Amino acid sequence: MTSDHIDRVRTDIAHNARVWNYWLGGKDNYPVDRAVGDRVTSLHPGIGEVARADRAFLRRTVTYLAAEAGTRQFLDIGTGLPTADNTHEVAQRVAPDARIVYVDNDPIVLTHARALLTGSPEGATEYVDADAHRPEEILAAVEPTLDLARPVAVMMLGILNFVLDTGEARRIVRTLMDAVPSGSHLVLTHPTTDPELGGEGNVEAMAFWNANATPPITARTREEFGSFLEGLEVLEPGVVSCASWRPDQGPGSPVPQFGAVARKP
Repeated sequence: MTSDHIDRVRTDIAHNARVWNYWLGGKDNYPVDRAVGDRVTSLHPGIGEVARADRAFLRRTVTYLAAEAGTRQFLDIGTGLPTADNTHEVAQRVAPDARIVYVDNDPIVLTHARALLTGSPEGATEYVDADAHRPEEILAAVEPTLDLARPVAVMMLGILNFVLDTGEARRIVRTLMDAVPSGSHLVLTHPTTDPELGGEGNVEAMAFWNANATPPITARTREEFGSFLEGLEVLEPGVVSCASWRPDQGPGSPVPQFGAVARKP
């Protein structure tokens, strides 16, 4: 790890990647992350369930894309800290020749990148240090690991909520999807305060987060989330709680986190 990355690691303020890791039962976090994570949990008791549902959504969607849609290239933006069932592990279990590029710009994640780079010998697993706010840089960095002339699954799970301006978030999605061909997919999750999904708890929890942790976060409505999917074919069951997207066993309890998979026609 470079000195620049060391300088960027802040252990005095909670950070999303580490708090999320804490909620998932990981060990890559600091006391400040656990303190803020516990406080958020007191305001929004279901937040740990959200984290687990989001992770299970990743497993189900990547399995679907690799097994049924024939996807062999994955661009995972906002990777977070490695945990069980990372994208490359799920994809390469189905298709050992799958190629995955992870993108994140968090210094803590960078220190763990080596753990992500252990894919199958038939496939490829690469890591790019880049900011989701600059999709052009991401696209320039993913080749030659990914061939952008062939379909790509663009994974953005819990990342657009850190792009506070909705117009800017739409621009990022459009830039990425414009660069990939027909047959590519977009996979999204995003928190909401929608009361139908029990999102009221997010209001106070997010206000506390933005005052005490980094990076700042925002929730979005169903309509705002849907705007990221414009021009794409949204797969069944549409925009739902991520826990309700093709669940393995029964409908399950919804969590206040939208999930959707859409195909570029």
